[in-house]
Amino acid sequence: MAKTVLITGASRGIGRSTAISFASKGYQVALNYYADTDSAEKTAEIVRSFGVFAQTFRTDVSHADAVDQMVRDVTELFGRIDVLVCNAGIAQQRLFQDITEEEWNRMIGVHLSGTFHCCHAVLPQMIHRKEGRIVTVSSMWGITGGACEVHYSAAKAGIIGLTKALAKEVGPSGITVNCVAPGVIETDMCADYDDQTKQALREEAPLGRLGTPQDVADAICFLASEQAGFITGQVLSPNGGIVI
Repeated sequence: MAKTVLITGASRGIGRSTAISFASKGYQVALNYYADTDSAEKTAEIVRSFGVFAQTFRTDVSHADAVDQMVRDVTELFGRIDVLVCNAGIAQQRLFQDITEEEWNRMIGVHLSGTFHCCHAVLPQMIHRKEGRIVTVSSMWGITGGACEVHYSAAKAGIIGLTKALAKEVGPSGITVNCVAPGVIETDMCADYDDQTKQALREEAPLGRLGTPQDVADAICFLASEQAGFITGQVLSPNGGIVI
């Protein structure tokens, strides 16, 4: 029986590359997205080209009830969820003094609460089976903090804390929980960076380049694989050496 992965934020960027990577390994893929239906369906089309089953699910992960319903729908359609990838996210650059309460709550809601809701909904079936893989997606700014991204950094740091604590709690049930904390990756979320900023970031990285969505997808797939069976509660940061 083919395994199933549920990926949040799967319409494009890191989520799309991760979905394609899992499909290439024979996984059925449940694709969560929030707004861009066309991009999500394009991802599903690419995934199906590998001969695996895929379906899109439009859900705002910041709402617990909506996530619970999504997980019920995915489980009914696919039979089970073997791997959960919590990738949904938003980005915003703001001076700290300019961050509104609404912006703060939305950032925490999508990133940190969204990760909580998804783990909370999926874990019962993993605990029942005594197996499962959860991979959360943070950021190098969750490790170091990023100027003009205090709310983003706080949310991503919270994901790291959640990952480490949850790994301790569900490890006895045979479930691993790990985190991928990417550096600067060339996706739509970097659209606010001008060419000069991107070049400066390339020069700052010992490897001399920015990351690609595939760099992150490879890390996620590794942590979900059998080869990572003795790894849990860890943070893997594909960042080109900017953070060492």
